[in-house]
Amino acid sequence: MEQLPGGHRDLRRLERSAGRQDAGEAALDEITSPAFVVREHGRTVVAAAGYRAWPSRTAHIGVLTAPDSRGRGLGRAAGAAAVEHALAAGRLPQWRARPIASRRVAQALGFEELGAQLSIETA
Repeated sequence: MEQLPGGHRDLRRLERSAGRQDAGEAALDEITSPAFVVREHGRTVVAAAGYRAWPSRTAHIGVLTAPDSRGRGLGRAAGAAAVEHALAAGRLPQWRARPIASRRVAQALGFEELGAQLSIETA
């Protein structure tokens, strides 16, 4: 598993290929850990994961896979590396998995759903 700094241009390319909504959900532009990436043919980053350090030793995990590379376990592999890194750093990994695909990856890595989040915008 290759590691890149969170601000690396290859991560921004992955975000553009995935689209604004998916990239926003993964929030790789906010990670404070290294990015753990999977490259296709040794060149293009097709999956990446990392975490943002939150208070109380929490690690908020984010995973993103390029649309044409989904369903092959690449996001799960990158996510597993990010979780492993967080645990080794003494952090508690947590994942706000809202989309169904994100929930499936989180469940495959052993995460359990413990609650829900509700946001309300007032007029």
